[in-house]
Amino acid sequence: MTDTASVIALHDIRKVFQTDEVETHALSDVHLDVRRGEYVSISGPSGCGKTTLLSILGLLDTASSGSYTLNGHDVAGLNAAQRARIRNAEIGFIFQAFNLIGDLSVQENVELPLTYRGGIDAGERRARVQEALERVGMAHRMRHYPAQLSGGQQQRVAVARALVGKPAILLADEPTGNLDSRNGEAVMALLAELHQGGATICMVTHDARYAELAQRKIRLFDGRVVDEDTFDRLRREDEQRLDALIGQHVEVDA
Repeated sequence: MTDTASVIALHDIRKVFQTDEVETHALSDVHLDVRRGEYVSISGPSGCGKTTLLSILGLLDTASSGSYTLNGHDVAGLNAAQRARIRNAEIGFIFQAFNLIGDLSVQENVELPLTYRGGIDAGERRARVQEALERVGMAHRMRHYPAQLSGGQQQRVAVARALVGKPAILLADEPTGNLDSRNGEAVMALLAELHQGGATICMVTHDARYAELAQRKIRLFDGRVVDEDTFDRLRREDEQRLDALIGQHVEVDA
C-alpha cells in the first residue's frame, strides 16, 4: 500500500564531477518522488548514473544543484554530521557485498546501527534485533558469525540490519549481485514480502528481470530519467553504434 506522502522528493538534481581537464555530467535534470509504501526500481546501463543517484539518495554524496527532501527533511544544505544523523535514522542500506563485520556475531552486526544511534537501552536494542531477524527468517542464527553463513543468509542478515532502525526507506544497491540465481530469487522474494508489509524500497539493479518486479520502474540513460520507449530506443542506438565499431575493427584486422 502507498499513501500520498513523499518519502523522497528530488527536484532538478544535477551532479557534475570536475577535474582540471574535463567536466562530467553524471546526473542532469533528475526529478523523482518516492511515496511511502512504494517499491521502486532504478535501472539502466553501466555508467548511466545509477550509483551516483543512489549515493545522493543515501546522503553519501551531495548534488551539485537541485533540492532533495527526505521524509520531510530538506537535506541539501546539511553538514556532514547532520547528514550522518539523518542517514542513520531514516535510511536502511542493503549492499551488494553484504558489508557484515566478520568478527561480530549476527546479533551484533544487526544491532550496530542502533548502537551508533545512541539513546536506545540494551533491552530495546535486543528486542528490535530479535524482531528484525525474525522478519528475515534468521533469528535461529543469531549467535553465528558471517563466515558460518551462506551468501543468501548473509544478505538476509544485511536486510535485518537495514530494517532494525525502522527507517523511512530501504535503499538496495544491486542486492542480488553477489548471489547465485536461487539465492538471488530468495532475496527478491524477501523484498517483495517486506514491501507487502508496508516497507518503502528503492532498489538499483542492472538485472531487467528484477527491475520488473518493482511496483514502479525508473530508467536512467546518460544521467537522465527517461520513459520506457525512449530508454529502449537509446539502448538500441547504443547497440548499433557498438556493432558498427566492432565491424570497423574486424575490417582493419582482416
